[in-house]
Amino acid sequence: MSRVLLAGRTVVISGAGSGIGRALAVRLSAMGCPVAVSDWNAEGLAQTGARLSGPYLTRVLDVRDRDAHIDWVGAVSAWAPAPLGAVVNNAGVVVSQTVADAEYEDDKWLMDINFWGVAHGTRAFLPYLLEQRSGAIVNVSSIFGLLAFPTQSTYCASKFAVRGYTEALRHELHGTGVHAITVHPGGIDTPITRAGRVHVDALGNTDPELFHRNFTALARTTPEQAAATIQHGIERGHARILIGADAHLMHALATAVPTHYFDLIRPAMPLARRLLNTMTSRRTA
Repeated sequence: MSRVLLAGRTVVISGAGSGIGRALAVRLSAMGCPVAVSDWNAEGLAQTGARLSGPYLTRVLDVRDRDAHIDWVGAVSAWAPAPLGAVVNNAGVVVSQTVADAEYEDDKWLMDINFWGVAHGTRAFLPYLLEQRSGAIVNVSSIFGLLAFPTQSTYCASKFAVRGYTEALRHELHGTGVHAITVHPGGIDTPITRAGRVHVDALGNTDPELFHRNFTALARTTPEQAAATIQHGIERGHARILIGADAHLMHALATAVPTHYFDLIRPAMPLARRLLNTMTSRRTA
């Protein structure tokens, strides 16, 4: 893939009310990019807007709503002071539950946001990019789009789907001047787990607050670091962007032993439980 120019070009980002989306918007705005940012959370979106240093457009948007995406494209097209550099479909949620006990409503909620939200954003903005014959569709998958993990079946399904969808799109876009990029973050210190639907995790915990504390203890990458990695990856023309040492490790593990990687992870689970108990106890002491 060739390099993608971002500086000074308009960038569209969903899920920009917190976490990676907010950090990326702030970073790109400081680089001179007009940014069009959306989120379902009006308060979080307003807080993001207050931190932007250049031109910006905001929209309270439910990514599950296909028609809302079409309206959003029209608003961005009418407003954008510069050609479109990238569309970053970043919005996502988490559900933690076993397959046997999963609720259909939880699974549908997650898939509608994590997969269909990405598909709606991609299809809405793709004609815009194809017409100008430049720019990138950047779809955020996960480390769990590279390997699967117990109690994360639907989350993994959504993120594997984002990966497959985007890679197929990348092949279709050959020769058009438009690029399709997948992003695979590892543990990023964001509020995603606090806003999720947590029933039980792989360690057997059923307390959502403990799930969030454990995730935060393991999340070694900041949203700002993630944003820097995404920006550099887009501009260097990477087709797949891995974020964090854990993402690189898990990618290597899944590549080396594609069907038996969890046989290597499972023995470490009791140790992980003890370490997390110690870490969370220290934080609350």
